[in-house]
Amino acid sequence: MRIAVRARLLALILIALTTFAGLASPAEARRKGPGTVLIVTHTTGFRHASIEPAAAAIAAMAKEAGMLVETTDAPERFDRPLDNVRVIALVSTTTRRNQPETEWLTGARRTAFQSFMRRGGGVLAIHGAADSHYGWDWYGRMIGARFARHPKGTPTGTLRRSPTSHPAIDGLPTEFTLTDEWYWLADVDPTLKPLLTLSPTSIGEPDTGLQPIAWAHAFEGGRVFYTALGHPPEAWQDPVVLNHVRGGLLWAAGIAGKGRR
Repeated sequence: MRIAVRARLLALILIALTTFAGLASPAEARRKGPGTVLIVTHTTGFRHASIEPAAAAIAAMAKEAGMLVETTDAPERFDRPLDNVRVIALVSTTTRRNQPETEWLTGARRTAFQSFMRRGGGVLAIHGAADSHYGWDWYGRMIGARFARHPKGTPTGTLRRSPTSHPAIDGLPTEFTLTDEWYWLADVDPTLKPLLTLSPTSIGEPDTGLQPIAWAHAFEGGRVFYTALGHPPEAWQDPVVLNHVRGGLLWAAGIAGKGRR
């Protein structure tokens, strides 16, 4: 009789331990498993020709890091759970500045995105992701700035890297040149510490001070990496751009960098 009682107690204890083990938070689940990089390519504004090569390059980076990949052009994806998503990659996901009806992160989708961030999710935001959702203040603060304008064409400009250490810039020279479409930004979070800056005079613009090009910041429990690089399709074959974005992805995923998960 006593043996039977002990057996039942042991069984109950094992069931309880199994149940509690299964109650890990989404953030804990991402830490324990590889997690998914959700690559979002939907646009209702200007459609960049670099979106497809950028998405392919980011997918390859994620797979190399041992993460799963899901690529979507459907805003309805945000109507479904994001529990297994580790990083949301916004690849030039534009809307139209003065047309709020073009915004596709609305209603419950906004709540889903905010919950993802507050659970410790990561965001990799590329180029035109700053040219998006002007009617949603939270989105602008999450990115860290908003697109204002860009000088004509894709001139070759001089970039300077921050003296700090970060996976997105480690290994880059103090000063180097790249050819891109250069964004001037508005509503820049004054607490941001740019990882890369552009010298305006290097592209024939007035000397208005170094322009921020890339940064990484903590936001509401999550991590956000933004780079304005990546406009030309050929940028996604440039080792400098690829290593820069790879470092940003790994940092957003909590795999690399200070305070990684």
